[in-house]
Amino acid sequence: MIVIMKPNATKEQVNVVIERIKKEGLDVHLSEGTEQTIIGLVGDTRGAQDIGFKSYDGVEQTVKITCSYKLTSREFHPADTVVDVDGLKIGDGSMVMMAGPCSIEGLDQIMECARIAKEGGATVLRGGAFKPRTSPYAFQGLEEEGLKYIREAADKYDMKVITEVMDEANLELVCRYTDIIQVGARNMQNFKLLEAIGKTGKPVALKRGISGTIDEWLNAAEYIANRGNFNIMFVERGIRTYETATRNTLDLSAVPVIKKLSHFPIIVDPSHGVGVWDYVPQMAIAGVAAGADGLIVEIHPDPAKAWSDGQQSLNEKTYLNMMEQVHIIEEAMKKVNAIKLI
Repeated sequence: MIVIMKPNATKEQVNVVIERIKKEGLDVHLSEGTEQTIIGLVGDTRGAQDIGFKSYDGVEQTVKITCSYKLTSREFHPADTVVDVDGLKIGDGSMVMMAGPCSIEGLDQIMECARIAKEGGATVLRGGAFKPRTSPYAFQGLEEEGLKYIREAADKYDMKVITEVMDEANLELVCRYTDIIQVGARNMQNFKLLEAIGKTGKPVALKRGISGTIDEWLNAAEYIANRGNFNIMFVERGIRTYETATRNTLDLSAVPVIKKLSHFPIIVDPSHGVGVWDYVPQMAIAGVAAGADGLIVEIHPDPAKAWSDGQQSLNEKTYLNMMEQVHIIEEAMKKVNAIKLI
């Protein structure tokens, strides 16, 4: 449930409503726009339905939110949420680029990846130190040693770090080195991990599960938001379908759907979305055209020798060529969005 205040409502009138809500044992989420203030009721709001909020000075109307993902929904928070990663804004209308290897293989390799990523315009360095693999015999990551390497490389090139956390046991360790916590597809519905991440307050990139519906994805984000963390980004990385020509089916329709249903930004991952390197540039361009707030791609100095996911990683030349095209589409989308506002 939300209480929508009148455009001319005073701060005192807003505070009176907030105090009444808290008397019911509910928490409050305040969304202060340029025109109106919206007060969200957080918790079991069944008892609050009988409160005559419309009789309070400054109240315009109340709206019952019917979806199960209250805090995540656009109804609850009409304005876009801009995630601030220590000065880097995600969701403010600009396009954020994240790039790096699937796995951190050593200091020299992640340094070279950081150089390439930065040259193409990336501001966030990705790389896995803990690697969830289908086979228990595959490379599982360098763990803390890898975290140290990616932090050193990102600092050298003035970039932020995004890396995956696999379990609660390593959450504190990962938080020490990363700027953005990545939740992998396999952990989208690891609710205990999501709740623990919510308590950290750190920016989090929530990947869509391999077979996750959009409703399940939104509810997964709710577990994070419900613990007080509103620094959430969705990452569309493809879903499993009957198609075998690509690793997954990249669902770019998820971009406008998420933007309509939620206020959090959405990033597109074309590397995992298709799993074939020469399809990645086209799908990255399509992701920007669909309205994504950013991209996350896998790159490697020598993909043929990559310890994991070499088949979907871009080399330096392909990545830089792709980024030239991405920047052209990015500028075109600014004009498209400007037309919408007229």
